[in-house]
Amino acid sequence: MAGLQVPNSASGQGPGGRRRSWAELLAGRLKRQKCNPERAQKLKDSAVRLLRSHQDLTALLLEVEGPPCKKLSLSKLIDCDSSEIYANHSSSFIGSTLQDQASRLGVPVGVLSAGMVASSVGQVCTAAAETSHPVLLTVEQRKKLSSLLEFAQYLLAHSMFSRLSFCQELWKIQNSLLLEVVWHLHVQGIVSLEELLESHPDMHAVGAWLFRNLCCLCEQIEASCQHADVARAMLSDFVQMFVLRGFQKNSDLRRTVEPEKMPQVAVDVLQRMLIFALDALAAGVQEESSTHKTVRCWFGVFSGHMLGSVISTDSPKRFFSHTLTQILTHSPLLKASDAVQMQREWSFARTHPLLTALYRRLFVMLSPEELVGHLQEVLETQEVHWQRVLSLVSALVVCFPEAQQLLGDWVARLMAQAFESCQLDSMVTAFLVVRQAALEGPSAFQSYADWFKASFGSTRGYHGCSKKALVFLFTFLSDLVPFESPRYLQVHILHPPLVPSKYRSLLTDYISLAKTRLADLKVSIESMGLYEDLSSAGDITEPHSQALQDVEKAIMVFEHTGKIPVTVMEASIFRRPYYVSHFLPALLTPRVLPKVPDSRVAFIESLKRADKIPPSLYSTYCQACSAAEEKPGDAALGVRAEPSSAEEPLEQLTAALVELRSSMTDPSQSDVISAQVAVISERLRAALGHNEDDSSAEISKIQLSINAPRLEPREYTAVDLLLTSFCQNLMAASSVAPPERQGPWATLFMRTMCGCVLPAVLTRLCQLLHHQGPSLSAPHVLGLAALAVHLGESRSALPEVDVGPSAPDAGLPVPALFDSLLTCRTRDSLLFCLKFCTAAISYSLCKFSSQSRDILHSCLSPGLIKKLTYQDWLHLELEIQPEADALSDTERQDFHQWAIYEHFLPKSSASGGCDGDLEAACTVLVNALMDFHHSSRSYDHSENSNLVFGGRTGNEDIISRLQEMVADLELQQDPSVPLGHTPSQGHFLFGIFCRRLQALTSGWNVAARLQRQRELLMYKRILLRLPSSVLCGSSFQAEQPITARCEQFFHLVNSEMRNFCSHGGALTQDITAHFFRGLLNACLRSRDPSLTVDFILAKCQTKCPLILTSALLWWPSLEPVLLCQWRRHCQSPLPRELQKLQGGRQFASDFLSPDAASPAPNPAWLSAAALHFAIQQVREENIRKQLTKLDCEREEAREEILLLTLFSQAWFQSMQLLWACLMSCVFLKTNMRLGLLVFLFFFSLMGLLSSHLTSNSATDPSKALDVCAAVLECLEKRKISWLALFQLTESDRLGRLLLRVAPDQHTRLLPFTFYSLLSCFHDDAAIREEAFLHVAVDMYLRLVQLFVAGDTSTVSPPAGRSLELQGQGNPVELITKARLFLLQLIPRCPKKSFSHIAEVTSRHPPWATWGTREITAAWATCPPGWQCEATVSARAPSLWSEAQWTAWAEDLLLSHSCWLIVGTATQR
Repeated sequence: MAGLQVPNSASGQGPGGRRRSWAELLAGRLKRQKCNPERAQKLKDSAVRLLRSHQDLTALLLEVEGPPCKKLSLSKLIDCDSSEIYANHSSSFIGSTLQDQASRLGVPVGVLSAGMVASSVGQVCTAAAETSHPVLLTVEQRKKLSSLLEFAQYLLAHSMFSRLSFCQELWKIQNSLLLEVVWHLHVQGIVSLEELLESHPDMHAVGAWLFRNLCCLCEQIEASCQHADVARAMLSDFVQMFVLRGFQKNSDLRRTVEPEKMPQVAVDVLQRMLIFALDALAAGVQEESSTHKTVRCWFGVFSGHMLGSVISTDSPKRFFSHTLTQILTHSPLLKASDAVQMQREWSFARTHPLLTALYRRLFVMLSPEELVGHLQEVLETQEVHWQRVLSLVSALVVCFPEAQQLLGDWVARLMAQAFESCQLDSMVTAFLVVRQAALEGPSAFQSYADWFKASFGSTRGYHGCSKKALVFLFTFLSDLVPFESPRYLQVHILHPPLVPSKYRSLLTDYISLAKTRLADLKVSIESMGLYEDLSSAGDITEPHSQALQDVEKAIMVFEHTGKIPVTVMEASIFRRPYYVSHFLPALLTPRVLPKVPDSRVAFIESLKRADKIPPSLYSTYCQACSAAEEKPGDAALGVRAEPSSAEEPLEQLTAALVELRSSMTDPSQSDVISAQVAVISERLRAALGHNEDDSSAEISKIQLSINAPRLEPREYTAVDLLLTSFCQNLMAASSVAPPERQGPWATLFMRTMCGCVLPAVLTRLCQLLHHQGPSLSAPHVLGLAALAVHLGESRSALPEVDVGPSAPDAGLPVPALFDSLLTCRTRDSLLFCLKFCTAAISYSLCKFSSQSRDILHSCLSPGLIKKLTYQDWLHLELEIQPEADALSDTERQDFHQWAIYEHFLPKSSASGGCDGDLEAACTVLVNALMDFHHSSRSYDHSENSNLVFGGRTGNEDIISRLQEMVADLELQQDPSVPLGHTPSQGHFLFGIFCRRLQALTSGWNVAARLQRQRELLMYKRILLRLPSSVLCGSSFQAEQPITARCEQFFHLVNSEMRNFCSHGGALTQDITAHFFRGLLNACLRSRDPSLTVDFILAKCQTKCPLILTSALLWWPSLEPVLLCQWRRHCQSPLPRELQKLQGGRQFASDFLSPDAASPAPNPAWLSAAALHFAIQQVREENIRKQLTKLDCEREEAREEILLLTLFSQAWFQSMQLLWACLMSCVFLKTNMRLGLLVFLFFFSLMGLLSSHLTSNSATDPSKALDVCAAVLECLEKRKISWLALFQLTESDRLGRLLLRVAPDQHTRLLPFTFYSLLSCFHDDAAIREEAFLHVAVDMYLRLVQLFVAGDTSTVSPPAGRSLELQGQGNPVELITKARLFLLQLIPRCPKKSFSHIAEVTSRHPPWATWGTREITAAWATCPPGWQCEATVSARAPSLWSEAQWTAWAEDLLLSHSCWLIVGTATQR
């Protein structure tokens, strides 16, 4: 507008061509007119009105200031990106300009500036909006508004701004005014919300404008808009203002504005929002629609954080009360008859979640008493919306336990008023409230049937005062019949009001009407069960199904009380058709009766004794149960004897417990408590059938099965009575005195349970705490926790508890038992554990508040205090079941990271931490893993459960933490030192394994072997989860080629894994591959990788040959991995030692192929191992055919030797050196082939044993025996001695090699293989070999020793195999055949064969301990004339007859066998 041009006639250009200003024009016009004061005033007023209606300040300022002020414009004033306002046009300059202009115009400066700012606000608001109904500013708009408001604050500070004029000007642009602008004006003090609202002439219009904008604001908040934080702050401030101004006691604002308008607007806006929300819910608002979002956001303003500072005043409470009234009374469309029909659909669970959320927020500010009182007031004074009234009742009883009593009292008052003056409204209200509360279940309110019986089932009922009251009741009930649910009609019929006989017709008329209505609804009165759930969704359950449910419920009640339930007794009298036709048939279903009578049998017997079962029906039931038995004679075993003798003591015990409880609340009875406890002890003994002598018997240790605790029915009932009484007594005593002033009753009562009944008490505690803990109520938790404290108080007088396989050797003290009973595996069990521990600690602090801390700690198990050390925490974490964890996987991982690295790691060891030592943390973690793996908590004890890694998948998280910690340790090592260890010591994990193995029981018994095997399998699994550098280091140094880790791993393999983690001369594939991957990784970091690999594997031949045989077995799957790993770093071929493994496997493959076999590579034992593994995969009929190649190779070798010998004699006599070399090569090749057979025979023997020892062995024992026989046949043909294989020791080189390949159990069982091959022994060989008799006798003695020790049972034929090993399936038969073989062999042996018999006998007990007398007695059995010196006769054996030889040998062997058995038995 500054550059706007007008025609010359209007521009006022003078003669000189200069355009005159508006002021000069006015001045010139005034000069030409006569001075008229009245006309001047009118003109002034008109000008002011014209300017106020159509002013443009920018153009006005240009006109006023002339050409020098062309740069002053409003757009630059509110443009925050321009600095001209600060450089050239300061606020003071603009203010002075406004003052000058106002003085020229004769207008107040406040009015002029207010209009200017309002116009500018309008320009800001009219900028492009993001939504169709905007309430928020854009970022650009917010910046411009900020600059404008700074200028307005300057005007206010200098009294140059009129708030009233500004408010009036803003309302002129109401349609474009944004709610955020109003909020900024209020917050920054330009004009308050009160002033702005009071200035509007139409209160209804301003309320509608605010309502519309608040709805848009709520919608944008729920839509998660970009400026949601600003929107929430706006909503909070508006709500606080509306609540504070609309619901304060004194609404005088003490300002210049009218005081009565603002409260009206505030209440109107809040009411509009609530009605909008209620109407939306009534119309069925769609989930996540815009309306749903608006309602959800608005209901959120009832939370405390939205109300902010005004929460401390009385206004929020009045606002909440007003809101509750509006909820209950808005749109009262439904009638009471509608509520009777539909109230089942208005339960808490079926009410809209938004409405229940609103109820809960109102409950925070209003107490239950206030809520019930307010509800009563509204119902008495106004028409109500019954759906919201009854849904509020449901919310009350669900959210407030005390609401049950409050509602009950209110209903009682309503009923009294109704019958006093026949008020139908009170009657309707009472019935609707009771029925609605009963819909929420017995935990929230008593059932409708119980209330109806209590209200009208006795002479004290409301209706018993007069005939008028009776008529009023039955008229009301009759009027309800057309609208009633069948459930309530059944209640009225089955539990009718008590009516005097002279008014009986009123009752019969109503019952007839109700039955007619039920018939119209096609519902039978008999379909209602004894334990009916009126809140169930279905209408009516089938009678048979309902009867089955009633039977189970009745038996459950009977188990807890020991008495026939009252409901069953009532049904047998008042509902006899249902009882006889449905309940009894369901109860007396024929079955095989248990040997130990269960609860069902006891319940049936109790009903029979009470004459509640017809004799004919009971007789039919007994006959049917007898017929169900497989053997008729066994039926009597399931019939329980008359327990009438036990019924009376239980009733007497119950009466004594009730009497004790009544004394708890009477201070005058405190002196008789000791006597009452003594009576209880006596009656308890009688109820359990214990004699007085039984109580004096001491119990050394209590056997308890935590996973499957079982009790006899009598014990179950008695112990439940005791525990229930203890909990009730504690609650009764605590109602009159705190624990420290309750006297010694709890200690006395606990001692009653510490006699012979203690095992049953602990068993029941196990059932309750370990298996049913989360379902226990608060009084039970508190009572059992207090009992645990008192058991700890008497810990010294209580026996230990053996909890089963987790602690087989050592028992637990009773207080420590609770550590095993309280688990934290799931969300529910964790919550229960916290409740129980908190209750126990709280009770002990109160009970022993005056005692020392030591006494306090002695009463509590450390597990109850839960002050966890690092190790305890790990055990708890290992028990977590991920599928039922309270935390998500990510949350659990974050928790582990925090607990280990931030809590336990830096914590001192004295406080249960690790002193910052990461290796110590890993050590504790590994030990915790192992301990948990062996504990009974680590796996399910179900019938089909398997022992998996750690048992629980929760272990995976802990293993992940171990991997992270080990990786951190690897990175912390000095780069010059192999990772994880120093040059002198290996990895800490092997130290852990070594210490744990040393602590295990050693021996060859099954239990010790299984325990050791399980431990080693866990070691292996841990090693497989960690980097392969743990096995052999990360690099090999020139000064120490074999690292300490390798040495440790070799030792573990040789000493432990060889015996428990290997099968058939090889480790499992996983640990083998893991080692070789680690080996290559470490060697590839060395200077010469190929040389290092060769050196390490060459050392393996002597230090750990089992590694190499394992590699041979798994080479087909191992080779591609190693080859790829090697070629990734090196272009050279595989190292030589790896090529040997490759060649050995290739040799075995070629040997078994139809083509000619390639020569066997060195070493021979490695080639033999490869050949053995290959033979196991060949069909049985091809084995002997392939082994014939070994004979062909022998003939080829002989021909080569003969030809070379002849050739050398004729032509090369002068070349002796060449001859020696050639001959040595030929003999080396021949000897290698001969050694190959010996080693192959050894591996075949190991295979034979493996086929017997391993149930899932791939090789059949018959095939393994044939392989051994075939190899033995080849050895016999070549006349190669093989006896050394049965005399292996660590002192010779062959023994050191082979004994490190085979498990100790296999080598111990070599005598079995020796005599399993009896049929394959060549007669000549037995006589030809001097050492044969020596070995045969040694093997026989060892075989007998194995038999005495029971080890030969392990090589019996596996179950399910049709195996005939030439009659050797029975070890006794094998020993018998071995003895006969020796008896036949001895006479045929030459004299020199007896030279080493004394050496053999000296190695075997008991001959090794014989003295002169024993030796003389043994040799006295020799034939006459036989004199021996160290078992060598001076006379030739040829002088004896065969009969003499046989007699002496048999007597000697039998004598030795007897002495061996006697000696072994003596040693045992």
